[in-house]
Amino acid sequence: MLSPLGGVRAFLLEGELMTDLLYMTDSMLKTFSAQITVVDEAAGGVVLDRTAFYPGGGGQPYDMGTLTVDGTPFSVERIKRINGQIVHVLAGDQLPSVGAPVEGTVDWDRRYKLMRTHTALHILCGVVWRDYGAQVTGGNMEPLSGRMDFEFETMHADLVAEIEAHINAEVEADRDVRVAILPREEAFQIPDLIRTKINLLPEHITEVRTVEIVGLDLQADGGTHVSSTAEVGQLRVADYKSKGKINKRIYLEVEP
Repeated sequence: MLSPLGGVRAFLLEGELMTDLLYMTDSMLKTFSAQITVVDEAAGGVVLDRTAFYPGGGGQPYDMGTLTVDGTPFSVERIKRINGQIVHVLAGDQLPSVGAPVEGTVDWDRRYKLMRTHTALHILCGVVWRDYGAQVTGGNMEPLSGRMDFEFETMHADLVAEIEAHINAEVEADRDVRVAILPREEAFQIPDLIRTKINLLPEHITEVRTVEIVGLDLQADGGTHVSSTAEVGQLRVADYKSKGKINKRIYLEVEP
Protein backbone atom coordinates (compact mmCIF):
# COMPACT_ATOMS: atom_id res chain seq x y z
CA MET A 1 0.00 0.00 0.00
CA LEU A 2 1.03 3.58 -0.42
CA SER A 3 1.46 4.15 3.27
CA PRO A 4 0.58 7.39 5.01
CA LEU A 5 3.64 6.59 7.11
CA GLY A 6 5.94 6.87 4.14
CA GLY A 7 4.81 10.28 3.00
CA VAL A 8 4.89 11.08 -0.69
CA ARG A 9 8.04 13.20 -0.56
CA ALA A 10 9.68 10.67 1.71
CA PHE A 11 9.52 7.65 -0.55
CA LEU A 12 9.92 9.25 -3.97
CA LEU A 13 13.32 9.36 -5.61
CA GLU A 14 13.67 13.06 -6.36
CA GLY A 15 16.18 13.73 -9.10
CA GLU A 16 16.59 17.41 -8.18
CA LEU A 17 17.97 16.67 -4.72
CA MET A 18 21.60 17.62 -4.17
CA THR A 19 21.92 14.90 -1.53
CA ASP A 20 22.43 11.17 -2.03
CA LEU A 21 19.93 9.55 0.36
CA LEU A 22 21.94 6.68 1.83
CA TYR A 23 19.11 5.48 4.09
CA MET A 24 17.05 4.65 1.01
CA THR A 25 19.15 1.54 0.36
CA ASP A 26 20.79 0.95 3.75
CA SER A 27 18.68 1.59 6.85
CA MET A 28 21.40 0.01 9.02
CA LEU A 29 23.99 2.69 8.24
CA LYS A 30 25.00 4.37 11.50
CA THR A 31 27.95 6.51 10.34
CA PHE A 32 28.96 8.04 7.03
CA SER A 33 31.39 10.49 5.42
CA ALA A 34 30.15 13.46 3.43
CA GLN A 35 30.94 17.01 2.31
CA ILE A 36 29.06 20.23 2.98
CA THR A 37 27.61 21.64 -0.25
CA VAL A 38 25.45 24.49 1.12
CA VAL A 39 25.38 26.50 4.35
CA ASP A 40 21.88 27.77 5.12
CA GLU A 41 22.42 30.49 7.70
CA ALA A 42 18.72 31.36 7.90
CA ALA A 43 17.85 27.78 8.85
CA GLY A 44 20.97 27.32 10.97
CA GLY A 45 22.06 24.24 9.10
CA VAL A 46 23.92 22.62 6.22
CA VAL A 47 23.19 20.57 3.13
CA LEU A 48 25.42 17.54 2.49
CA ASP A 49 26.30 15.70 -0.71
CA ARG A 50 25.16 12.47 0.99
CA THR A 51 23.38 11.60 4.22
CA ALA A 52 22.15 8.67 6.30
CA PHE A 53 19.82 10.94 8.31
CA TYR A 54 16.14 10.30 7.58
CA PRO A 55 14.47 13.70 7.05
CA GLY A 56 11.07 12.66 8.36
CA GLY A 57 7.76 12.58 6.57
CA GLY A 58 4.34 10.98 6.57
CA GLY A 59 4.41 10.05 10.23
CA GLN A 60 8.00 8.90 10.80
CA PRO A 61 10.03 11.52 12.72
CA TYR A 62 13.35 12.85 11.46
CA ASP A 63 16.65 11.46 12.71
CA MET A 64 18.98 13.17 15.15
CA GLY A 65 22.69 12.74 15.82
CA THR A 66 25.98 14.57 15.19
CA LEU A 67 28.12 15.95 12.37
CA THR A 68 31.81 16.14 13.19
CA VAL A 69 33.94 18.69 11.30
CA ASP A 70 37.71 18.84 11.95
CA GLY A 71 37.20 17.10 15.27
CA THR A 72 34.43 19.46 16.38
CA PRO A 73 31.03 17.78 16.90
CA PHE A 74 27.87 19.64 15.88
CA SER A 75 24.61 18.32 17.27
CA VAL A 76 21.95 17.68 14.60
CA GLU A 77 18.76 18.94 16.20
CA ARG A 78 16.45 18.17 13.32
CA ILE A 79 16.26 17.71 9.56
CA LYS A 80 14.21 20.05 7.39
CA ARG A 81 13.23 20.02 3.75
CA ILE A 82 13.74 23.55 2.45
CA ASN A 83 13.29 24.42 -1.24
CA GLY A 84 13.57 20.77 -2.15
CA GLN A 85 16.80 20.23 -0.23
CA ILE A 86 17.57 18.36 3.01
CA VAL A 87 18.98 20.75 5.61
CA HIS A 88 20.67 19.39 8.73
CA VAL A 89 19.82 21.95 11.41
CA LEU A 90 22.66 22.27 13.93
CA ALA A 91 22.72 23.37 17.55
CA GLY A 92 24.58 26.56 18.43
CA ASP A 93 25.36 29.75 16.55
CA GLN A 94 28.45 28.63 14.64
CA LEU A 95 28.20 26.78 11.32
CA PRO A 96 30.95 24.94 9.44
CA SER A 97 32.01 26.08 5.96
CA VAL A 98 31.02 24.97 2.47
CA GLY A 99 33.35 22.25 1.22
CA ALA A 100 34.26 20.97 4.67
CA PRO A 101 34.39 17.18 5.05
CA VAL A 102 32.13 15.80 7.77
CA GLU A 103 31.61 12.54 9.61
CA GLY A 104 27.95 11.90 10.36
CA THR A 105 26.68 9.75 13.22
CA VAL A 106 23.01 8.86 13.57
CA ASP A 107 21.49 8.65 17.06
CA TRP A 108 21.20 4.90 16.70
CA ASP A 109 19.17 4.11 19.81
CA ARG A 110 16.41 6.44 18.66
CA ARG A 111 16.67 5.42 14.99
CA TYR A 112 16.52 1.69 15.71
CA LYS A 113 13.45 2.11 17.92
CA LEU A 114 11.79 4.01 15.07
CA MET A 115 12.78 1.28 12.61
CA ARG A 116 11.20 -1.38 14.81
CA THR A 117 8.11 0.76 15.23
CA HIS A 118 7.76 1.48 11.52
CA THR A 119 8.04 -2.19 10.62
CA ALA A 120 5.53 -2.99 13.38
CA LEU A 121 3.02 -0.65 11.76
CA HIS A 122 3.59 -2.31 8.40
CA ILE A 123 2.84 -5.65 10.08
CA LEU A 124 -0.38 -4.15 11.40
CA CYS A 125 -1.24 -2.77 7.95
CA GLY A 126 -0.56 -6.12 6.32
CA VAL A 127 -2.65 -8.11 8.80
CA VAL A 128 -5.59 -5.69 8.70
CA TRP A 129 -5.59 -5.62 4.88
CA ARG A 130 -5.16 -9.38 4.51
CA ASP A 131 -7.70 -10.41 7.13
CA TYR A 132 -10.26 -7.61 6.97
CA GLY A 133 -9.69 -5.72 3.70
CA ALA A 134 -9.55 -2.39 5.54
CA GLN A 135 -7.77 0.58 3.97
CA VAL A 136 -5.40 2.85 5.86
CA THR A 137 -6.53 6.46 6.33
CA GLY A 138 -3.68 7.83 8.45
CA GLY A 139 -0.84 7.10 10.82
CA ASN A 140 1.91 8.45 13.04
CA MET A 141 4.70 7.15 15.26
CA GLU A 142 7.22 7.88 17.96
CA PRO A 143 9.99 5.54 19.16
CA LEU A 144 8.27 2.30 20.30
CA SER A 145 4.71 3.55 19.86
CA GLY A 146 2.42 4.50 17.01
CA ARG A 147 -1.12 4.66 15.78
CA MET A 148 -2.91 3.85 12.55
CA ASP A 149 -6.38 4.69 11.29
CA PHE A 150 -8.37 2.20 9.24
CA GLU A 151 -11.70 2.05 7.45
CA PHE A 152 -13.58 -0.08 9.97
CA GLU A 153 -17.29 0.49 10.53
CA THR A 154 -17.13 -1.17 13.94
CA MET A 155 -14.35 -2.11 16.35
CA HIS A 156 -14.62 -3.93 19.66
CA ALA A 157 -12.44 -5.62 22.25
CA ASP A 158 -12.68 -9.11 20.75
CA LEU A 159 -11.65 -7.83 17.32
CA VAL A 160 -8.73 -5.90 18.80
CA ALA A 161 -7.55 -9.00 20.71
CA GLU A 162 -7.75 -11.00 17.49
CA ILE A 163 -5.69 -8.42 15.61
CA GLU A 164 -3.08 -8.36 18.40
CA ALA A 165 -2.75 -12.15 18.25
CA HIS A 166 -2.35 -12.08 14.47
CA ILE A 167 0.32 -9.38 14.41
CA ASN A 168 2.37 -11.17 17.07
CA ALA A 169 2.11 -14.37 15.03
CA GLU A 170 3.73 -12.44 12.15
CA VAL A 171 6.53 -11.29 14.46
CA GLU A 172 7.16 -14.89 15.46
CA ALA A 173 7.12 -15.96 11.80
CA ASP A 174 10.41 -14.05 11.33
CA ARG A 175 9.51 -12.80 7.87
CA ASP A 176 12.22 -11.05 5.83
CA VAL A 177 11.84 -7.32 5.13
CA ARG A 178 13.13 -6.28 1.70
CA VAL A 179 13.59 -2.90 0.01
CA ALA A 180 13.49 -2.35 -3.76
CA ILE A 181 13.48 0.65 -6.10
CA LEU A 182 11.24 0.06 -9.09
CA PRO A 183 10.31 1.94 -12.27
CA ARG A 184 6.89 3.55 -11.87
CA GLU A 185 5.31 1.33 -14.54
CA GLU A 186 6.56 -1.84 -12.84
CA ALA A 187 5.49 -0.68 -9.41
CA PHE A 188 1.96 0.05 -10.52
CA GLN A 189 1.61 -3.47 -11.92
CA ILE A 190 1.81 -4.83 -8.36
CA PRO A 191 -1.70 -5.68 -7.12
CA ASP A 192 -2.88 -3.59 -4.17
CA LEU A 193 0.32 -1.55 -3.96
CA ILE A 194 -1.86 1.54 -3.53
CA ARG A 195 -4.53 0.89 -0.91
CA THR A 196 -5.11 4.28 0.64
CA LYS A 197 -8.19 6.35 -0.11
CA ILE A 198 -6.28 8.80 -2.32
CA ASN A 199 -3.43 8.02 -4.70
CA LEU A 200 -0.97 10.85 -4.01
CA LEU A 201 1.77 9.78 -6.43
CA PRO A 202 2.50 12.68 -8.83
CA GLU A 203 2.73 11.88 -12.52
CA HIS A 204 6.31 13.14 -12.89
CA ILE A 205 7.72 10.56 -10.45
CA THR A 206 9.43 7.80 -12.43
CA GLU A 207 10.75 5.53 -9.64
CA VAL A 208 9.12 4.16 -6.51
CA ARG A 209 10.74 2.66 -3.43
CA THR A 210 8.92 -0.37 -2.04
CA VAL A 211 9.18 -2.15 1.30
CA GLU A 212 8.09 -5.79 1.37
CA ILE A 213 7.41 -8.01 4.36
CA VAL A 214 7.77 -11.26 2.45
CA GLY A 215 4.54 -13.22 2.42
CA LEU A 216 2.55 -10.52 4.20
CA ASP A 217 2.79 -6.98 2.89
CA LEU A 218 4.16 -4.84 0.07
CA GLN A 219 3.98 -1.04 0.17
CA ALA A 220 5.40 2.01 -1.51
CA ASP A 221 7.29 3.61 1.37
CA GLY A 222 10.31 5.78 2.11
CA GLY A 223 11.07 5.12 5.76
CA THR A 224 13.63 3.01 7.59
CA HIS A 225 12.95 -0.59 8.64
CA VAL A 226 14.51 -3.59 10.37
CA SER A 227 15.47 -6.63 8.30
CA SER A 228 12.92 -9.11 9.69
CA THR A 229 9.68 -9.12 11.65
CA ALA A 230 11.38 -10.95 14.51
CA GLU A 231 13.52 -7.85 15.16
CA VAL A 232 10.38 -5.88 15.97
CA GLY A 233 9.67 -7.75 19.21
CA GLN A 234 6.40 -8.32 21.05
CA LEU A 235 3.53 -6.01 20.12
CA ARG A 236 0.61 -4.77 22.17
CA VAL A 237 -2.53 -2.97 21.08
CA ALA A 238 -2.60 -0.34 23.81
CA ASP A 239 -5.94 1.23 22.90
CA TYR A 240 -8.46 1.80 20.13
CA LYS A 241 -10.89 4.60 19.38
CA SER A 242 -13.58 5.58 16.94
CA LYS A 243 -12.56 8.63 14.90
CA GLY A 244 -15.69 8.68 12.74
CA LYS A 245 -18.41 6.53 11.24
CA ILE A 246 -15.99 4.36 9.28
CA ASN A 247 -12.67 5.50 10.73
CA LYS A 248 -11.18 3.58 13.65
CA ARG A 249 -7.80 4.18 15.31
CA ILE A 250 -5.49 1.49 16.70
CA TYR A 251 -2.68 2.43 19.12
CA LEU A 252 0.29 0.09 19.02
CA GLU A 253 3.19 -0.34 21.46
CA VAL A 254 6.47 -2.17 20.83
CA GLU A 255 8.30 -3.88 23.68
CA PRO A 256 11.35 -1.91 24.93
